[in-house]
Amino acid sequence: MKDLAKITLNLAFVFIFSGAVLALVYAGTEPRIETIKKVEKQKALKSLVPEASFINSAGSYEPLEGKTAHYYVAKGKDGKPIGYIATSYSKGYSSIIKMMVAADTNMRLKGIKILDESETPGLGDDVKQKYFQDRFKGKTLDQLVVVTNPDPTKIQAITGATISSKAATRGVRAGLKMLIKTYMPGNGAVSGTGTTAGGKK
Repeated sequence: MKDLAKITLNLAFVFIFSGAVLALVYAGTEPRIETIKKVEKQKALKSLVPEASFINSAGSYEPLEGKTAHYYVAKGKDGKPIGYIATSYSKGYSSIIKMMVAADTNMRLKGIKILDESETPGLGDDVKQKYFQDRFKGKTLDQLVVVTNPDPTKIQAITGATISSKAATRGVRAGLKMLIKTYMPGNGAVSGTGTTAGGKK
């Protein structure tokens, strides 16, 4: 019985000690992880509007149920807006696709950036490839339609991954619609899919 009690105490000590070590490691690395995330986020924002001198947070909205996304105003040296950026989400074939959407002041897409996805390797995960993301550059909201045949005025689907292509495009549409609704409220052609918060800045 004494040996059993001793073993139990030793195991309890090991569990408590291990838990304490893990807590200390987490506490020590969490700030660094958050810092890295912020740096990566700023890099992603800057890559979409490289000519911007300032990129300011402007508000949040919900492009997908349960997913809060944010939007930003990109400004030049004179402090005037030169573009807008929104993060967005969409449900893909096997994952939630997260992206950034950038538009100029006329709400024509400057570009997109896929931030996170877990689509089918070699097929749907090609949404993060440059060749697919480049298909969005210069497009307007009306041109965000997925087609299977080459069409420079639309978004050509990735071969064998139409669902993922449509999902990514749907997320881009949600982001662009929100930007138009927020910064060009007089555009009657836009019907928003989410509720903006934070107001226009």
